[in-house]
Amino acid sequence: MTRQERGRPTDRRRLELALEAAGLGEFEWDMDRDLLVVSERMAAITGVAAGEHGADGGRALESIVHLDDLWRVREARERALAAGDSFESEFRLVRPDDSRSVWIRAAGILVRAPDGRPVRVTGIVQDVSGQKLDEDRRTALMAELDHRVKNVLAAVQALAYQTARQTTSLDVFLQNFAGRLKAMASANELLTAARWRGAAVDHLAAAELGAIAPGQTSWQGPELFLTPRGANALALAFHELSANAVKFGALSVETGRVDVRWRRVSDGFELDWIESGGPRVAPPTSRGFGSTLLEQVTGRELNGHAEIEYRPSGVRVRLRAGAGAIAPRPETVPEAPPARVTETLAPGLGGGGFNLKGARVLIVEDAVLLALELETGLSEAGADVIGPAYELEEAMALLDRPIDAAVLDANLNGRSVAPVAEALAARHVPFVFATGYGETGGAPGGFDAPVIRKPYDVTQVAAAVAELLSA
Repeated sequence: MTRQERGRPTDRRRLELALEAAGLGEFEWDMDRDLLVVSERMAAITGVAAGEHGADGGRALESIVHLDDLWRVREARERALAAGDSFESEFRLVRPDDSRSVWIRAAGILVRAPDGRPVRVTGIVQDVSGQKLDEDRRTALMAELDHRVKNVLAAVQALAYQTARQTTSLDVFLQNFAGRLKAMASANELLTAARWRGAAVDHLAAAELGAIAPGQTSWQGPELFLTPRGANALALAFHELSANAVKFGALSVETGRVDVRWRRVSDGFELDWIESGGPRVAPPTSRGFGSTLLEQVTGRELNGHAEIEYRPSGVRVRLRAGAGAIAPRPETVPEAPPARVTETLAPGLGGGGFNLKGARVLIVEDAVLLALELETGLSEAGADVIGPAYELEEAMALLDRPIDAAVLDANLNGRSVAPVAEALAARHVPFVFATGYGETGGAPGGFDAPVIRKPYDVTQVAAAVAELLSA
């Protein structure tokens, strides 16, 4: 034997190294002697002492198997002994050395004598506790996601019904409903960025008030985070108050102001909405959904109450919230969001007053209903729609056509739209992102392009495309 050959590991050593690298422990059940041989690696995984043990017909380890999983172990053993040559099972056992419960995956091969009689089982075990924990977390997350989605859909449905009951025309319904839906979306974007641990009051105020009448609004108060329910409620409250101020109140004139102040109190917090410098105010003759939302929904969701005063000098609202509406400061605190532009829906379902006549606009959107809505709206505004393309390959195949502008979803069934954006940028074709991805740092992928956040209406998209074409 050469020196090089002497330095090589034997087949047995190679097997041991492979088992160790894979985190596996091996065992053997000698059925003729009814002995169970436990390796050092299996001992480290299971807490069973290494060496030879009485096998008790394969039942030696049943005393440490979790009672809820004992049937799995017995079923796998009996099935293998009866007709199979291999077995595999996952179960929990309670380690005899430290009483820890661990998930084990066991697999083995049954060796039979020439007459078919089983004589030996050789197998391996693996600690899969980490994988099981991950599975449990995924299951819990999916259940939580399902719960939240259903809650959101139920809230949107209720919002649609309540808005419809208070409006007499389709245009007014669309304007009011779209605004309320976007307020909910802004709150959810902030909550998602903070992993649904809470949203800051100043961020909620900035998202709604930041783009309304620049220089006429202000908001100030201590750092304060609300629970998801509280954040959605306050976002809707800000929206209702802002919309009313723009239409009838202080922000309907250049001299008006809206100041928002909040402060902590012993059992929660208080927030004041103060309008001044606007038209003379008189109490409304009829009660709308906005007032109902403020006084009932917002107050209850914040574990407090709301008071509305229609002073001649301007509307004043005080929201009182209980301690249950306040959340601890999240570990991840997002940056303040960009101001959410408040749009006025133009008459009709399409692009309203935006003239896109003759413009060749590519639509790339994987949600069929959204794509159809975009196609209808942009066509009504005069655009010659190319597509819609629902997949990345479809979009890339359309790029050889003359294109004046494009509307791109950022994600197409899990794939980035970046190749399309790069090709358009190389041809100096302007585009706008219409996406649900909440990136506060600008456009997806770092592209120099405007971004419209979902949910949106076609008016926004038509306006953005018109601005691109006029630049």
